[in-house]
Amino acid sequence: MAGGLLNPYWVLSLLYVLLMVETVSGARSPATGAYISPQFPASGVNLIPVVDCREVCGLNASDRCDFIRTNPDCRSDGGYLDYLEGIFCHFPPSLLPLAVTLYAFWLLYLFLILGVTAAKFFCPNLSAISTTLKLSHNVAGVTFLAFGNGAPDIFSAMVAFSDPRTAGLALGALFGAGVLVTTVVAGGIAILRPFMVASRPFLRDIIFYMVAVFLTFTALYRGKVTLAWALGYLGFYVFYVVTVVLCTWIYQWQQRRSLVYSMPATPEMLSDSEEDPVSSHTSSYDYSEEYRLLLDQETTAQILLRALNPLDSRTWRNKSVYWRALKVFKLPVEFLLLLTVPVVDPDKDDGNWKRPLNCLHLVISPLFLVLTLQSGAYGVYEIGGLFPVWAMVVIAGTALAAVTFFATSNSEPPRLHWLFAFLGFLTSALWINAAATEVVNILRSLGVVFRLSNTVLGLTLLAWGNSIGDAFSDFTLARQGYPRMAFSACFGGIIFNILVGVGLGCLLQISRGHAEVKLEPDGLLVWVLAGTLGLSLVCSLVSVPLQCFQLNKVYGCCLLLFYLTFLVVALLTEFGVIHLKSM
Repeated sequence: MAGGLLNPYWVLSLLYVLLMVETVSGARSPATGAYISPQFPASGVNLIPVVDCREVCGLNASDRCDFIRTNPDCRSDGGYLDYLEGIFCHFPPSLLPLAVTLYAFWLLYLFLILGVTAAKFFCPNLSAISTTLKLSHNVAGVTFLAFGNGAPDIFSAMVAFSDPRTAGLALGALFGAGVLVTTVVAGGIAILRPFMVASRPFLRDIIFYMVAVFLTFTALYRGKVTLAWALGYLGFYVFYVVTVVLCTWIYQWQQRRSLVYSMPATPEMLSDSEEDPVSSHTSSYDYSEEYRLLLDQETTAQILLRALNPLDSRTWRNKSVYWRALKVFKLPVEFLLLLTVPVVDPDKDDGNWKRPLNCLHLVISPLFLVLTLQSGAYGVYEIGGLFPVWAMVVIAGTALAAVTFFATSNSEPPRLHWLFAFLGFLTSALWINAAATEVVNILRSLGVVFRLSNTVLGLTLLAWGNSIGDAFSDFTLARQGYPRMAFSACFGGIIFNILVGVGLGCLLQISRGHAEVKLEPDGLLVWVLAGTLGLSLVCSLVSVPLQCFQLNKVYGCCLLLFYLTFLVVALLTEFGVIHLKSM
């Protein structure tokens, strides 16, 4: 039991490492306009008047490019591409619809990159780290699994909170995803497969989430997040993890007691090895030796080509046309991810050890890390004005790869193979961070073009894009007969997202020298969003126990209707149809 309570320390340690990586990667350049950190004063910035960048569409077409380039509010902080300059400086006004369409397709592809990276590279490495640290299933579920599933939301929030101009995007996305998951996803599960929800976990999770929403609502009302407030978010999540562990342990202890008292004369339960003696003998042939012989017959070049091939020809033939079309779009991303991100799989006998590829990772992964930090600024930095950092990394990585290659074999993974899981964790985290940065920059650019607030972009496009994968996963679980598991995942994931997303995102901003993080709500809409989320949680807290925790299709349809009503009200508020009367 003591070991289970100490496990959150490892989670905080990894979050601290991630915070340090994001702090370095998110360091802003001196020229950040009106929102510059006081540690980096820039001469002449105050001489330039700061105008809302959304005013650019009201100017003449010939003046828009100069406005974008000179107005500090239009500058992109971080990222590889300047989307606003691309729209207004490189596309003529007549081709503005084409530019917006291309940006929309690029946004969809970025969401695809986020999903592939999180599902196939980030989560497996987190699972391997969890196995290496010997975490229990419950702790792993509410920490590493939640982190893996919520990685796009967390990184998007961290990137958005790094700039006061896009903080509303983070709040809109976190609140919007909360409303979407607790209504559309939960309602869809109830419609697909009516079921009885586990009462105690449901009440525990919804109460914790209501407290988290109340904390965020209070922070919005105060208009700022201090260091103590940000640490309180993270501390409250640790308290949630400890509560889950304790509740699970107490439940299992009660189950064991009831089993002993109800069946005193029952012989001991069979162990896993004795439970099915037939199955243990019917497959007594050991295929591992045959697999090793096959590996020994393969050359190093063949192993490398097979490891870098993201397409299985047998799977390709058995899949539908839709799956094949989507796979074609995934292939370039998957190839680059295979080339840069090592993956450790504890379920395989060899731990997914591919000697030539893993040795190549020792060169490419660190190179990718330094070229991703601050959009490559640290990678091209020259030591002493002569030798670039990226060249030093390549030399050190090549030496380490050479030692590893000659000290290992193709068939047996080395003793320290588990360290590749941490390298893969960092590399995939920076992949997600880079994609999330581009997503935030594109959404802000689209907000400028259409004169939309960051909050409405967050609660719609960003929330939908980050939640669509989880929604399909939960619906698939429900169809397969596991609606209770899918319903539990709804609340566990969003609790992690809002507590760690706000806490870590604000802590990151404070660590850069700011005394506090200013929260400036985009008018009435953010209050409508927060109020709707709170109302949906209160309705579920009251209605579900009244139904004796039996969720049916009527309840699911009511949740879907609730979300549609909220969406209509939010859009009417955004376009000024619903507004507060001026005094």
